Amino acid sequence: MRARMFWRIGAVLAFLVIFGVAVGTLLVWALSQSWAGAILAVVVLVGLLLVTGSLRRAAAPVADLVGAAARVEAGDYSARLVEHGPREIRAVTRAFNAMNARLEESDEQRRRLLADLSHELRTPLTVIQGNLEGLIDGVYPADAAHLGPILEETHVLERLIEDLRTLALAEAGKIRLRREPTDLAALLSDIAAAFAAQADAAGVALVVDASNDLGSIEIDPARIREVIANLLTNALRHTPRGGRVEIVASEAPGGASISVSDTGSGISPEALPHVFDRFYRAGDSAGSGLGLPIARNLVTAHGGEIAASSELGRTSIAFTLPRGLAVDEEPTAPETRG
Repeated sequence: MRARMFWRIGAVLAFLVIFGVAVGTLLVWALSQSWAGAILAVVVLVGLLLVTGSLRRAAAPVADLVGAAARVEAGDYSARLVEHGPREIRAVTRAFNAMNARLEESDEQRRRLLADLSHELRTPLTVIQGNLEGLIDGVYPADAAHLGPILEETHVLERLIEDLRTLALAEAGKIRLRREPTDLAALLSDIAAAFAAQADAAGVALVVDASNDLGSIEIDPARIREVIANLLTNALRHTPRGGRVEIVASEAPGGASISVSDTGSGISPEALPHVFDRFYRAGDSAGSGLGLPIARNLVTAHGGEIAASSELGRTSIAFTLPRGLAVDEEPTAPETRG
């Protein structure tokens, strides 16, 4: 396309040179022909008008592009151009519109991220500030009942900061996976055991269904533990007393498939496409809205895929893990109910 554009510009310049030479030649000839002067003047005028019109039509989309670029420089990412003019200019216009659409979307995501982050930070900071002021003013005694909430909110802040760090590294493709041969069934059993007390306290049955035939798989066990922990946290949070949370692992083409299902209220069809968005929370859902985005990015970093499905009374998050990646391979992650 660049070569065609250069050829077109060269053709226009060559035409202008030839036209100028021809006009000069005609003028010299017309000086010796009295009757041809008027005719030549008319021809030259018509030619100049045609050339000027052609140049204006060719320059108009370029002028529009310059004006739109100035608007983008000023921070207006809503600028869009109507495609017209030569084919190459139309291609540039399409690229400009697509670029601007991405810039506008990125700017909107940045604004939402800052708003959501400030909201998430405000709650624990308010609790910490209120309790500390009460302690300093002597309103509250410095006992475990008033110091405990402060410590708990600092843990909330610590988890939020660590989640943001993990998500930022994953979306930048800088997650380093320490792969090692891992017994997947044993890993899932260990994770379930760690959540057993929480499940018992909530009155929820936590079941693991993992075949011992799964064998060993090359993964980063700490990162996959983080994925399962995020999924279990969500499942237990949304499952009522008497419900059931189930972890199922099975063979899949080229690797293994793992799902975490619960018998909660389910996810609405409107919310389902957004569950992996940062800070997205359906309805009055608790949590920071970072658990599923982190899980998605960690699974993607392993070369797997993750998806959510839901119907009334049942929600399932399933992901795959390939078996054939080398231990030293460190793939990068692309971009990743929290």
